[in-house]
Amino acid sequence: MKELMGGARRRAVSIGGAVAVLVAVAGVGTWATDTWPFDGKDTYCWGAWKEGSGPEFLSGDALDGDNASRTSKETAPTPRRQRGRCTVALHSERADSSDGSNIVEETKITVTYGPAPEGAAERMEWIGGYLGDRAMPLPDGLPGATDGRHALLVLPKGCDTEDGRPTAVTLDSMARSVYTDSTISGDAGLGGSQSVARLLVAAANRAMEKADCAPAKPLEAVSPMPTLPEEDEDFFTRACRIRGLEFGEETARDLEYQVGAVTRDLQSCSVRMQHGDGRYFDALMVAQPRLSALFDGATGSKAPARGWRGTGVFADDYKVVRADCAGRPLTVLMLAPSLRETTPYFAAFADAVARRVGCAPVAPGGSSR
Repeated sequence: MKELMGGARRRAVSIGGAVAVLVAVAGVGTWATDTWPFDGKDTYCWGAWKEGSGPEFLSGDALDGDNASRTSKETAPTPRRQRGRCTVALHSERADSSDGSNIVEETKITVTYGPAPEGAAERMEWIGGYLGDRAMPLPDGLPGATDGRHALLVLPKGCDTEDGRPTAVTLDSMARSVYTDSTISGDAGLGGSQSVARLLVAAANRAMEKADCAPAKPLEAVSPMPTLPEEDEDFFTRACRIRGLEFGEETARDLEYQVGAVTRDLQSCSVRMQHGDGRYFDALMVAQPRLSALFDGATGSKAPARGWRGTGVFADDYKVVRADCAGRPLTVLMLAPSLRETTPYFAAFADAVARRVGCAPVAPGGSSR
């Protein structure tokens, strides 16, 4: 672990070590080491990110607070151990001007390299957490998504595990201010979705090098990130403008929905309780080939119920169906608590997205919807 405390910074420089060269585009800054190795700058996440480049959490301003520090810890993947993890953490303390009590500011950015979860239920929740809600597809056709706070990138097939599961790199962030009697969430200083995409790709390239599965040409996130088609809506009867996702006026009063990605490869719709941030349901369609591979082995071997096309599983806390769509798999997923009956909503979403991309209905009765 390396630690920077106030102005006193201890740095160890390996003069003989290899220096990775990765230059970011569009004036965003240099994510990885790209200068002579003893320039005095710390690097993070296997050399992918460099102190003083790009986003705020790597800047000197992030250490301006009282007792401010930036620490990092990392474990690199290897050809024999296909897992890795790195964290960058910021910590500072200040006095509350109102009563003199102590306020602690904490930020943590975590990057993980490894396969998709093995258990089906855990994997469905994991997939929905990164691809659903406000997440938008990564640029340049990269198989992944980000909402500016979290991100996922599925790596090329050469990095798959021996049991065939895809390997992915994920990025998660947390920022909070801890008061004597409360905790308030904050901004981790990642710089928005465009910045997160480049941070993720830089870390993925370095991790693949360590794991000896890097493609001949490094991955790039060059093009602009797509943006959400619309903001969340809390006054509605039909969620995400999809026929069949209707709610009564009294029920809808306590809900809000978010239209997420709407592309040929990815579409999402999230309905939430307005109070307490409880999930009502999260619906997701995935058709991008490498993202679709995340569902391999988790959609069963037969139709989940009478009249459904393809294979699927209707479990207590998720419903997933995979069907052929113009020669490639289209997978629909709904995450929802078992205490609510959401199969009619799932059928409506499944057939709406299938119709939009020009495929045959997935759910029973779809031709009449």
